[in-house]
Amino acid sequence: MATGSAGPTSPMTASPLWTPSDDRRAGANLRRFEAFLAGRAGAAAPKGFRAVQAYALAQPEHFWDAVWDFCKVKASAKGKRVIAHPGRMPHAGFFPEALLNYAENILVKADDTPALVFRSENGTRLELSWRELNAQVSVLQQALVKLGVKKGDRVAAVVPNHPVAIVGLLACASLGAIWSSCSPDFGERGILDRFGQIEPKVMLCCDGYFYGGKTFMLADKITTVVRAMPSVAKVIVFDYAGKASEVANAIPHGITLAALTRGVLAKPVTFAQLPFEHPLYILYSSGTTGIPKCIVHGHGGILLKHLVEHVLNSDVKAGDRVFYFSTCGWMMWNWLVSGLAAGATLLLFDGSPFHPSERVLFDYAEEEGMTHFGTSAKYIDSLRKSGFRPKDHMKLATLRSVMSTGSPLSEDGFTFIYDGVKDDVQLASISGGTDICGCFVGGNPDEPVYAGEIQGPMLGVAADVFNDEGKPVTGEKGELVCTLPFPSMPVMFWNDPSGEKYHNAYFARFKGLWCHGDFAEITPHNGMIIHGRSDATLNPGGVRIGTAEIYAQVERVPEVLEALAIGQDWQGDVRVVLFVRLRPGISLTPELVATLKKAIREGASPRHVPAKIIAIADIPRTKSGKITELAVREVVHGRPVKNKEALANPEALDLYADLAELKD
Repeated sequence: MATGSAGPTSPMTASPLWTPSDDRRAGANLRRFEAFLAGRAGAAAPKGFRAVQAYALAQPEHFWDAVWDFCKVKASAKGKRVIAHPGRMPHAGFFPEALLNYAENILVKADDTPALVFRSENGTRLELSWRELNAQVSVLQQALVKLGVKKGDRVAAVVPNHPVAIVGLLACASLGAIWSSCSPDFGERGILDRFGQIEPKVMLCCDGYFYGGKTFMLADKITTVVRAMPSVAKVIVFDYAGKASEVANAIPHGITLAALTRGVLAKPVTFAQLPFEHPLYILYSSGTTGIPKCIVHGHGGILLKHLVEHVLNSDVKAGDRVFYFSTCGWMMWNWLVSGLAAGATLLLFDGSPFHPSERVLFDYAEEEGMTHFGTSAKYIDSLRKSGFRPKDHMKLATLRSVMSTGSPLSEDGFTFIYDGVKDDVQLASISGGTDICGCFVGGNPDEPVYAGEIQGPMLGVAADVFNDEGKPVTGEKGELVCTLPFPSMPVMFWNDPSGEKYHNAYFARFKGLWCHGDFAEITPHNGMIIHGRSDATLNPGGVRIGTAEIYAQVERVPEVLEALAIGQDWQGDVRVVLFVRLRPGISLTPELVATLKKAIREGASPRHVPAKIIAIADIPRTKSGKITELAVREVVHGRPVKNKEALANPEALDLYADLAELKD
């Protein structure tokens, strides 16, 4: 097969970093979908990614109906109506007469080929075939029924990215119970702020977990949590750290998974047939400005949206080996699970991506034949600064796509993938959110990759950028909006009977349109740049500046490991304050300050240059690795941060309190 053109180019040029070869485009799933549409629409069928997108937006009922049939969705009923209320947001009502089950559409095979491969930082490797995965789901399904779990009950999980977590999700979904998970590194308050709102009947947890060469046991934490949640009737503990019996005996209502399922024989999994919008799982907003919002996603909406993203945008094929570095507290884990619906093998990893060295994930990729490598922009930046270049040590022959999300990927991050990882690989920067458990924009199999740009929209999503007057704009920054409904919009927020919280979160800014809260820009290539969160946007002198624009320049300076920018209220205006975490042994000298200001001035604009630059020992992050400008801004202004438990390192906030440098 001919390879696509590739190789590093200057971020300041308009030349693409990579272009898909003709062979690659010809072999994409999108070509099969076009042929499928031609069988329905005849000569008028669209050809090419942009033409298919135009068709999807012009005829959304035909598009989503075609996705259902092309991807062979299993359902006991489909119904005649595709969208009950076309154009309405929220509650358009996709497939209002359908009856289906997400888990039935995930367990697409039952043979002896691999479904899941798992590695832990402690060296453990597990592999589950599709037959074994089906069997484990069946056994846990039966055990949950014996515990009295039924449709609509909540099952909460404090779990690592381990096969048992996927088994748990699918067993719950098969019954119509509602799954909700977080990672075991969450603190007691963080767990209670989430699960305390949804009142789970059953909890699933590991006995302990591993990170950075250390072992952390969960008995004390889970005991405190369970005692504060009277709804929990049973806690199922599975063996990960070798102490399941000991931990289960220490926890109220505890029982090991092995004891619970002893004597239960696998049989064909049964699947409750549920309405399209029946709750599948509950995800949570980051919670850095208050108690987390409980975002409910439905069986059908998640299935259809993820099928589009995996099969058509990401070009995942049966037998591919798909990896995304994620915890079970980040929506990318939920997204990854749906890769099974495309017939892919999922590669799971639990632990630190830099233990015992920065090679660990790429050794995994090389040894397991990974085709899709998903991670965060922060990981790519950290890898780049570590000096490790996978290209110099391994071939990564099977790797076709690198995906990045979580925060905007800098131009230097883009060029590093081609310079330091692999020449012929698609870099798919993707952006969406927990709110939709999916993406608004991302990669596609047809178009070039340009430094600093997301390739374009996800199929079927009417992503656009509006100015403050509510008008669409190209080539200037504005609000990321969506102008048409799509299936994975939240079914509701939990404990929001009037829908007021849901409406205010997305629809208060522009009537009838989804406003996502990202500061974005459409490029001349019809790609998109995300400049950061709108609520973190800086506004000196009334000019809106995205924080990512500053980070992209500062983090090119070798002395800087990472940075965080806020707007400080000052003398009736707002001034930009930049905090920098420097490499060990480096001091913030006047010369370095001058270097940083010059880089920002020349790489962005004079308006971006901060009034203050301050060295800081640590930068606070959420559990999923996103820096938290809002929390820092609150501390700087002497206001309380409402939910420190949402942070991975809440102690870092203390570094920003009462700084003398910000008093003049």
